Amino acid sequence: MKQPLHRRQPTQSNPRVQRTRNRVLAVARELLPQVGPAGLTYALLAERSDVTRQTLYRHWPTRAALLFDLILEGPDLGTYPEPGSDVREVATAWLKSLRAGVSVPAVRTAALAVTAQADHDPDSAQALIRIGEDRHTGFNKLLEPAGIHISEDEFTLLYGPVLARLFLDRGQVTDAFIDTVVTQWITTLQTANTPQDAQK
Repeated sequence: MKQPLHRRQPTQSNPRVQRTRNRVLAVARELLPQVGPAGLTYALLAERSDVTRQTLYRHWPTRAALLFDLILEGPDLGTYPEPGSDVREVATAWLKSLRAGVSVPAVRTAALAVTAQADHDPDSAQALIRIGEDRHTGFNKLLEPAGIHISEDEFTLLYGPVLARLFLDRGQVTDAFIDTVVTQWITTLQTANTPQDAQK
C-alpha cells in the first residue's frame, strides 16, 4: 500500500524538493542576520519563501534542525580543501575554510544561536553534537591520504583556538594566527598516528 502523499518524506533526489529547500535556506540566510534567531519564525519564513508552514515543518521539524542546515549547508565559498598527504597544508586550508564559513553572517548567527540554546534545548544540544561529528568526520576524510586519523580531542585542539579568537576574544583570525595554531597542533598529535614527515 502506498503511503499517503501528505506523509511522504521529502527525498533529496527529487529536484523540486531540493529547489524548495535551497530557496527556503537562501531566504533564511538573508533574514537571520536582520531579525535574529528569535525573529526567524516559521510564519515569516513561509511568507518570504512562498511556501506553507507545513512544508517548513516537513523539512525542519524543529528550529534547531533549520539552524543545523543553515550551518552545514551554507553557501559554497569555494574554500573547502581537497584531501592531501601534507597534514600541515590540509589543516591550514581547513582552518581557512572554517574562518570563511563563520564570516557568513547567517552561518555565524546560526552557530551562536545553537550554542546558546544547547544548555536548555535538547534539539539544539543534539544539533551541536551532530555538527561536531560531521566536521570531525569530514576532516578525517581530508587526512586519509596522509594515513592518519585524529581523535575528537585532537580535532578540538585544532579548531578550538580559532573559535575562541572569533567568538570569545572578538578578534581577527589572521593567516599568521592560523599558521601558529597549526604548528602547535601538529606537535600535539600522537606520534604513533603521525607520519614522520608531518612532524617536521
